[in-house]
Amino acid sequence: MRRLLVTENITADGRIEIIDEWFAPTPEGGIVEWLSATERVGAASDTVLLGRQTFEDFRGYWPQHTDEPAGAYLDQVRKYVVSSTMTDPRWRNSTVLSGDPVEEVRRLKESDGGDITLCGSPTLAHAVLAAGLVDEIRLLVFPAVQGRGKSLVADGTSFDRLEVLESRVFPSGVTLLRYAVS
Repeated sequence: MRRLLVTENITADGRIEIIDEWFAPTPEGGIVEWLSATERVGAASDTVLLGRQTFEDFRGYWPQHTDEPAGAYLDQVRKYVVSSTMTDPRWRNSTVLSGDPVEEVRRLKESDGGDITLCGSPTLAHAVLAAGLVDEIRLLVFPAVQGRGKSLVADGTSFDRLEVLESRVFPSGVTLLRYAVS
């Protein structure tokens, strides 16, 4: 069975919805230092899974930036978008999953291939975390407090134990945390 890896940019107070200006994917924001680390830990991932809003945000930016490592990766990788309203993804190597999100992700995990990385997509992340489908949580913790917005998990979702796989602090103050979900 394929592994599902949830990768999120997150504030120190646990918010993954980017409302304020804390997320800075620029060299000044420390992207160079932690992007190489996330590429290293994501090397086994051959599939990206996104909710509709995050997919549309990515589709509106990355196809015009294939000269950047993340853009080149997203141009080539197999992408799945979970959406009950989208019919044509209009992005190379993309497939719409229109059924029940949890069942669609369960089937995707049972298919052939490498790891699946879900990034952003708070509503989808909440659903797969609550359903127990996640094998690893990868957090890029930014040194900021937002005080509002969606958090990593929905109310009522809990895990008794997470196993620390990696903890690394970058000069910008961004911290990479990797946890195995048991």
